[in-house]
Amino acid sequence: MYIPQHFAETRTEVMHGLLRQYPLGTLVTLEDGSLNANHMPFELDAEVAPLGVLRAHMPRANPAWRSAAAGGEVLVIFHGPQAYVTPSWYATKQESGRVVPTWNFMVVHAYGPLQVVDDPLRLRAHLERLTAQMESGREHPWRVADAPEDYIGKLAQALVGIEIPIARLQGKWKLSQNQPAENREGVERGLRSVGTDNARAVADALAARRFDY
Repeated sequence: MYIPQHFAETRTEVMHGLLRQYPLGTLVTLEDGSLNANHMPFELDAEVAPLGVLRAHMPRANPAWRSAAAGGEVLVIFHGPQAYVTPSWYATKQESGRVVPTWNFMVVHAYGPLQVVDDPLRLRAHLERLTAQMESGREHPWRVADAPEDYIGKLAQALVGIEIPIARLQGKWKLSQNQPAENREGVERGLRSVGTDNARAVADALAARRFDY
């Protein structure tokens, strides 16, 4: 990923935070000379040194796990909030007109080898943890044990677990850092006026970095 220095996010804990908040990742693998992409929620275990490990599951019928486990590196892409930025929000538009549209976003790339977890007990534990994570904000969280055991067992047989020890993490936080302060302030106000969750999240991220410039 191309990352100009002013857009680089290098803090592991910040990148881990995005992974937890936006756990749907795009797993990119190389299969027979062609790129393949699959989308799935990931569980992050940050306690595994040095950068953590990603855990997920996929249908056993999906050939991606077989080809990826044969060797080489895989990539998982996690997208955070993103929003269009109009030049109309820049103060310098009135001064020179030398402004163009852009897009602000936050994204993390995680690289590492893919390892297959073909163990029913470990797979079950992963499914229970991932479900608990996703259900944690609900008043009455659903649990894997709420479904009939034979039903869950049959479904689990059709799944395979994967683990990706993270070898490299790259973060790109494109938040108008290349603009003067008056333009950044205009972008923040403009994003808040849009009113969408994505725009508000980008505005909050921009505001949080106000003193980093």
